[in-house]
Amino acid sequence: MKISKKKYGELVKKASPPSPIFKNCIVAFCVGGFICVLGELLTLLYAELGAGQQQIKMLIPVTLIFFAVLLTALKIFDNIGKFAGAGTLVPITGFANAVASSAIEFKTEGWIMGVGAKIFTIAGPVIVYGTVASVVYGIIYWITTLF
Repeated sequence: MKISKKKYGELVKKASPPSPIFKNCIVAFCVGGFICVLGELLTLLYAELGAGQQQIKMLIPVTLIFFAVLLTALKIFDNIGKFAGAGTLVPITGFANAVASSAIEFKTEGWIMGVGAKIFTIAGPVIVYGTVASVVYGIIYWITTLF
C-alpha cells in the first residue's frame, strides 16, 4: 500500500503532539542560565580560595566539563536534557556530554574500535565545521581589514 506525501504528512501531524514552544524556551533559558550562574559561582569560590585569574580561567571549564561528564556517566545528564532541551547545550557542558556519551555508548566494543573510533561521532562534525567556519570568518575579516 502506497501512501501519498500529503496523507503521510497528515498522519504525522495527527500522531505528533504539538510542542509547547514558549514553555520550552523559558525552561531552556532558565537551565542554560543556571549553568552560567554555576560558572560564576565557581569563579567566586575559586577566587575566595585564593586562585589567581589565570588559574580561575582554567579551573572553571575543567570543573564544568567534569560535572557534565560525571552526570553523563551517572545517566543524569540525559534526564536534564530531556527536561531542559536546548538549555543543556551551553557549549562546554553540551560538548562534554556529546563526547562522553559516545565514549560510554561504545565502550563495550573495546578501547580501539569502540571508544577510540566512536568518541567523536557526535562532537566530530562540530569540531570540523567549527574550525572551517572560523577559517572562513578569519579570511573574511582579514580581507575586510585590508581596505
